[in-house]
Amino acid sequence: MGHAAEILGVTQAFLRSLDAAKLLTPGRSEGGHRRYSRYQLRLAARARELIDKGTALDSACRIIILEDQLAEARRINAELQHTHRPKSDQPGPTTG
Repeated sequence: MGHAAEILGVTQAFLRSLDAAKLLTPGRSEGGHRRYSRYQLRLAARARELIDKGTALDSACRIIILEDQLAEARRINAELQHTHRPKSDQPGPTTG
């Protein structure tokens, strides 16, 4: 946790507050230390950014969750559009 806080330029208490707010659920080492993924570190950095702009912690967490859900919905939509494209829209072989 100390290393993650150092990387992000935040306090360990800030990371614990994100854990308490259920924005992050870090893994645990055998010794019980919190271990954050790169994805979780990106979420924590985004939370810090929003909070620095005056957004309350609970609101920042909700915004981040909604942003993440929107990104996932867009990804799924793009995937579905690609896989369900009508045959006439798909590029065909060129004749020479």
